Amino acid sequence: MVQALGEALLPLATAQGFPLDRTRGMGLRGWARAMQGQDEVGLAQLRQGMTAVVAMGQEVSRPFGRILLAAGAGHLGQVDEGLRLLAEARTALEANTQGDRLEEAYRLQGELLLRQTTPDVAQAEACFQQALTMARQQRAKSWELRATMRLSRLGQQQGKRAEAREVLAPISGWCTEGFDTADLQGAKVLLEALA
Repeated sequence: MVQALGEALLPLATAQGFPLDRTRGMGLRGWARAMQGQDEVGLAQLRQGMTAVVAMGQEVSRPFGRILLAAGAGHLGQVDEGLRLLAEARTALEANTQGDRLEEAYRLQGELLLRQTTPDVAQAEACFQQALTMARQQRAKSWELRATMRLSRLGQQQGKRAEAREVLAPISGWCTEGFDTADLQGAKVLLEALA
């Protein structure tokens, strides 16, 4: 879906003379391609789009671009590069007090720590906890759900099924709509697996 939106945005933004939206479309298309396993092509497009956005004076977009690049790099097995990009993003977000993406940076860092040759489970769990704490402080339910799901999956993998369910059940019950979203569907499946 992100790739389709990026593809649609490119000609529209070009035709209407919106260069910033065109570069954003390029970045989103690249991220989607990287997440679909299109190796360096997607990452190169994402880098090109994010570089162009920053070159247009949108410095505030740099940390978000780093998070997207980290996700793509990690998905393609470039874990160290992903962790490096996340460290840069977190530093910038913390310096600018932009907490709206910081919890996702921590959640993604936890993901990448688990993908290392020697997974750092303790540090990953700490990252998931940090993401969860920050999301709760901001009352960002979507980010809270993502962090909670990842923390619960880690508990499940460690054989802590009851604890994993105890963490996930309260957050998955708050929603009254949007049940077709990937995160809520994933939470439902995970809760059933933990029953």
